[in-house]
Amino acid sequence: MKDTAQTIREGEGLDEGALYDCLMSSIPGLSGPMTLTQFPSGFSNLTYLVRVGEKEMVLRRPPFGARIKSAHDMGREYRILSALRPHYPYCPEPLYFTEDPEVMGCPFYVMERMEGIILRKELPEDLSYTPAQAKTLCETLLDVQVALHSIDVEKAGLGFLGKPEGYVKRQVEGWSKRYRNARTEDAPDFEAVMGWLVEKMPVDTARPTLVHNDYKFDNIVLAEANPMEIIGVLDWEMATYGDPLMDLGNSLAYWVEKGDPEEMQMMRLMPTDMEGALTRAELVARYGRLTGLDVSGFDYYLCFGLFRLAVIAQQIYQRYHQGLTQDKRFAMLIFGVQILERAALSVIESSHL
Repeated sequence: MKDTAQTIREGEGLDEGALYDCLMSSIPGLSGPMTLTQFPSGFSNLTYLVRVGEKEMVLRRPPFGARIKSAHDMGREYRILSALRPHYPYCPEPLYFTEDPEVMGCPFYVMERMEGIILRKELPEDLSYTPAQAKTLCETLLDVQVALHSIDVEKAGLGFLGKPEGYVKRQVEGWSKRYRNARTEDAPDFEAVMGWLVEKMPVDTARPTLVHNDYKFDNIVLAEANPMEIIGVLDWEMATYGDPLMDLGNSLAYWVEKGDPEEMQMMRLMPTDMEGALTRAELVARYGRLTGLDVSGFDYYLCFGLFRLAVIAQQIYQRYHQGLTQDKRFAMLIFGVQILERAALSVIESSHL
């Protein structure tokens, strides 16, 4: 039921000798030989399991061929974990970071391995939830996100993340520029969606928070002994300071429920269609009750989340299209981009904004 590291993909190997020397001289208490394997899931930064003697650690580095520096800032991610860990126990403990290109030609960091269950598209054979348990798990997932949004950013030493003023505007403009830069000839233009996001843009939130920006089931670690308990939150590379409803919108862009169109069902990456699982509308309503925030205009945030997800997929697909990565999973992402444009347009058509 746990994520298993596998043989390293072709073209994504590391200089194991240089890495071993680096870690042995930098992380206290390590002893014994090193083995290196790779976690096969994920579409962004590359993640490896490093085992030195009995000690297991996780190494993260940017993908080979990536040119999007801000999306793969290892130092920033390490700094976030270092500041947040004392205030949010779901963070993995950061152990080491370096920008020295001598080790692997790029910055990377190492953190503790949080061992547990991560839910993927289908539940593992040995794991099942009753409808009542599925409902509770969804509620817990949201509650842990609400807890993140309640952290005092300045007191936690996360003020370096920047100012939240103009956050939505920067996000819309930034992701629109990224999409136009990454668009290939087989990709939709998304201009109607981008135009609507500009036209309907809300004012700055009065209650900015820390936002994870990729908070979803497959970035959550569940306790092996109790798969209802969340013990970890992973992948902090896009965390920032801004509008919490944008964070929720990004999360629910991944939330495919039972009543969604068939083409959206094909894109489901997590078991959000379990019997008893909360719907997007139920999650939004719960979020509003727990935080007191006005969620009546949530269509905007969901539409943005769908668009942003399409941009991420398109950026990765562009790398495949240009031959910068050989990962065959990426070839299918263009169909996801097309489906996400239709989903975003559907939100716009039914919106009362």
